[in-house]
This record gives sequence, structure tokens and C-alpha cells, in this order.
Amino acid sequence: MALDDIARESWATRVGFILAAVGSAVGLGNIWRFPFQVGQEGGAAFLLIYLFFILLVGLPAMLVEFSIGRRAHLNPVGALREYGGDAWKYVGALFMCIAFLIMSYYSVVAGWVVRYFFGSFTGAYLEDPEGYFLEIAVGIDALLFHAIFMVAVIVIVALGVQRGIELAVKGMVPALIVLLVGLAVYAATLPGAGAAYAYYLSPDVGVLAEDWRSIVPAAAGQAFFTLSLGMGIMITYASYIAEDQNLAEDGVMIIGFDTGLAILAGFVAFPILFAAGIGPADPGAGAIFIALAGGFGEIAFGQLLGLAFFFAFSLGALTSAISLTEVVVSYAIDEHGLERTRATLAIGGGMFLLGAPVTIDLVMVDLYDILAAEILLVTGSVLMMILVSWIDPGKALDELSKGIGDLGTLGDAWIWLVRVPVLLVLLVSLGLAVVGYVEFLTGPFAEFLGG
Repeated sequence: MALDDIARESWATRVGFILAAVGSAVGLGNIWRFPFQVGQEGGAAFLLIYLFFILLVGLPAMLVEFSIGRRAHLNPVGALREYGGDAWKYVGALFMCIAFLIMSYYSVVAGWVVRYFFGSFTGAYLEDPEGYFLEIAVGIDALLFHAIFMVAVIVIVALGVQRGIELAVKGMVPALIVLLVGLAVYAATLPGAGAAYAYYLSPDVGVLAEDWRSIVPAAAGQAFFTLSLGMGIMITYASYIAEDQNLAEDGVMIIGFDTGLAILAGFVAFPILFAAGIGPADPGAGAIFIALAGGFGEIAFGQLLGLAFFFAFSLGALTSAISLTEVVVSYAIDEHGLERTRATLAIGGGMFLLGAPVTIDLVMVDLYDILAAEILLVTGSVLMMILVSWIDPGKALDELSKGIGDLGTLGDAWIWLVRVPVLLVLLVSLGLAVVGYVEFLTGPFAEFLGG
């Protein structure tokens, strides 16, 4: 099929775009990754640095991606090539690889979520939370639910932007919000909720001073991961929106919803853990599953609460997975003229195969996750911020002004914010993340390889 014969899709409504972007941002990044990062990195000390990065880095970086995507109405490879020249298509290709890599292990973790949802009907995980998790997190069971989840994503993405993605998120994102609010209200009534809030909301300066080398890159990576930045999603989604749409308003709404829901996830998770007398600081990707499952087993109506929680969790995982897959599918359609269904099947199959090794051992989740979320994601963002803020800010300023009008000094302030503090934060975080990843490779991963 010739490229010119393909009519590029678009969002039917502005609400559809905002819900899709929020759905991308809200998901495993907020409901799985955020609580275990908070617990692992010192509670409120991590939350404070995370919120700092959201405010300082999140909105300026999101506007960069929006401007690049809408200007070209192309996937990240094509959009960066159009913006900076042919050499910059390789940065877009890096975003393709990041989205592909994240989706490969994301689907495995999402399969755990679906497994827990079905297990909630019988309370299968309540008696032995750790044993249940270890049984379903690796092996054939994990591979099967990885496949089931990937099939669901393929079906939705293959239906297209309006009939598949937009239609799905219009139902799933509001349902997710209602469920999380209800769960947070119930969690507030549990004994120990006050202590949980103190842990979650009162920063310990001593913890921050002692552990800043791990907290800073983890918080920066989480901020970008949860906002779906640095992986091409916002470039792709912005490529489907109209020229007269106010990108700044959209960015503020998306970040506001995402940050609010991330914090809300903590208001659900930590009171449950404290009510059950379970420490929130256990490390590892499976910690939040084991801890929350144990918590549900210790509180009133725990099985029903678990059912609602893992249903919300499943919705969030699906909305995020859709966006990750769409990044790569849009590339195949725009650059190679592939028909959407064929492209989605091929790419979804490849993601399944790359994720299959993650079902061998839990250490593989960290191998993929740290590399993707704390190193590659930040590296791509650094290069993109350099392009827009130092090499050619004019195009981005012109694109951002559409739907807003004359930016005046606010436009200059945005560019300088990206040029100095945003880039500085990203570079420091990247350096610390590389050091941490080397320690992981020579520590836990080396031990895994050594048997």
C-alpha cells in the first residue's frame, strides 16, 4: 500500500485525546510502579522529589513532545526527522525501541494483575500471599497471562484510533478514577490510616540526605515513566490532534489528572499495608503484589476490596499498554505503509516474544525496567530537549502558539526552563542511574547468572 493512500487518523474529540493521554499516564506506572518506588525509596522523601520533578520537568517536557508531534502529524521517527533533519530520526528510533522494550515486560506485569483479578473471586492469594505470587509470577502461568493480555491490547489497537483506542479509554479511564476514589475513601476508615498518611506525606530529611543518590534517579525516572514521556507516546498522540487545540491547557489537565491519581494510589495502598501491619519498604517489583494481597487478607471485606482494586489495576494496565503499542504501530503505518491490523499483529507478537524471558525469573523485570525507565527513557529525553531548546526553539514556539496566541515572555521562559533546569536534572539523574544499573548488573543480576 502506498503511503499517500493511507488517510491518517485523528481523535474524534478533545476529550478522547485527553482521556487517552491520561490513560497512558495512569496505569502500571501509577498503581504498580509508584507505590513500590515510594516504599522502596523512603516514603515521603521520594514523594517530595517526585513532585518536584513533575512540576519542574514534567510540563515543559510534555509541551516539547506535544509540539514535535502535532507539528509533523507523524510518528516519533518521522516527527523528529521533520523537526531536526534526517539525523534526528535515530532519536525517534530510540523512542520506538524504548516503547517496544517497556511494553514487552509491562505485559508480563499486567498479566500478573489480570491473574490477581481472577484470583480475587476465590480469594486464592489471601492464605499465602508470597507463595501465590511466586507461583504465578514466573513459569507457564506467567507466560499464559502475558499472552492473554497482549491479545487484548492487539485487538483494541488494531481497531484504530477512534473505534479502538478512543472508544476504549472513554469507558475505562472514568471507571478507573471512580474505583480509585472509592477505594481511597474506604482505606481512610482503616485502623492505622493515620500512620500511613504520616509515612506517605511527612518527608524525613535524614532519609533524603542519606539516600539521595538512589532517590533522585528513581524519582526522575518515575516522573517521566508515569507521564509517558521519553518513549514517544505523547509525540504519537499529539500527532492526531487539531492545529487549533491549546497544548498548554491539555498538558496541565493531563499532568494534573495523572499526578492526582498517582497520589490517590498511595492513599489506597499504604493504609491497607499499615492496617495489616505490613512494612511498605520491601524491595522488588513483586513487593506491592505480595504486600497488598497480605493486607487484603487481614482487613474486613478484604476479598471484595481486592476484587475492586485489581479490576481498577487491570483497566489502568490496559490503557497504558494501548499507548505503548500505538507508538510502534503508528511508525509501521506512517513509514512503511503497513495496514493497521497486520502491523499490530506483527508488533504485538514481537513484544510478546521479547517479554517471554521476563517470565523466567523476577530479576529480569529489574533488568528491563531500570534500563528502560531510568536510562534509555532519560537519554532520549535529553537529546530531544537539546534539539528543541538549544538547536531550533523557533519551530516549537510557533507550534505551541497555535491555539494559544502570542506567547510573549512565557514562550522564552518555557525554552529557558527546558535549556537549563530540565536538562540539568535529566543529566544528573542519568549519571546516577547508570551507576545504579552497573551495581545491579554486578550484584543481583550477576548472582542470578551464577545460579
